[in-house]
Amino acid sequence: MTLRTNIIIALGLVSLGVAGCEQPQKQTPKPVVAEHATTLEDLALRLGLQITERDEAFVVLKNAANTVILFTQTGGRFFVNGKPMGSVGEVKRQRDTVYVSDSLIPQIRQYLRSTTPQQPPVARPGPLKTKALVVIDAGHGGHDPGTISTNGLREKGINLEVATRVAGLLQQRGVSVVMTRQDDRFIELEERSDIANRRNADLFVSIHSDSNPNRSLQGFTVYVARTASPEAHRVAGEINQAMAATGAESHGIREADYKVLVNTNGPAVLVELGYLSNTQDCARLRDGTYQNRLAQAIANGILAGLR
Repeated sequence: MTLRTNIIIALGLVSLGVAGCEQPQKQTPKPVVAEHATTLEDLALRLGLQITERDEAFVVLKNAANTVILFTQTGGRFFVNGKPMGSVGEVKRQRDTVYVSDSLIPQIRQYLRSTTPQQPPVARPGPLKTKALVVIDAGHGGHDPGTISTNGLREKGINLEVATRVAGLLQQRGVSVVMTRQDDRFIELEERSDIANRRNADLFVSIHSDSNPNRSLQGFTVYVARTASPEAHRVAGEINQAMAATGAESHGIREADYKVLVNTNGPAVLVELGYLSNTQDCARLRDGTYQNRLAQAIANGILAGLR
């Protein structure tokens, strides 16, 4: 065997040895954020909960009626009010942000109790207060358009449309109604509350539309002040229940110290109709039929709260 032949054979063996020992190439990592993934913060928001505790292993979400615990590793369990209810599924992390499947939202929601905050029991009066006075506040107006959708829909117009319909429905039932504005004009926040205070109104309801950088968020939210009376909580609960019956997604009842809520002496509630930043909500809020449904639901909630 010639030297040339030996060299060729040796090189071939080395080549085979290298090929045989070669480790599989690592696959390109998949994106951390899947198409149908959501952050824990968004999951809490869409369920009407707040994150109260978290570490590397779990997160605790609460509202006045529920406690949800998610163990944040793939295949971890989630618990609702102390009971194991299912698997969290796949969990992804991107730096300090934790992502889970948005399919968890309906899975958890079906086990949640009513989101109405627990308040001291209030005796429910019998007949409707036919002489009740309700102030309906259409948020924003004039040079203040509120939030504006990507296709140019202005919050101030939606608020006024729905508020006017609510006022008409209440008047049909014998309720006295005062509107803070009946056209496209600007009114200071303090003046809106003063209108209710000067007339000693039985109820103040402010109507708005929402917006969020996360355009997947949709649905309505009902707000009361942190120091709200039991009566305000009760009306908020009735409105929340009536609006949920329209099929719109509910973010529950939340507490926030908006000026119109804090500065109003009597019971005061603020309703966010939906997210103009969300394509689906925006299309619905533009539709007159849907506006009627929301107005009817808000009116029904107010009437139930006045009983």
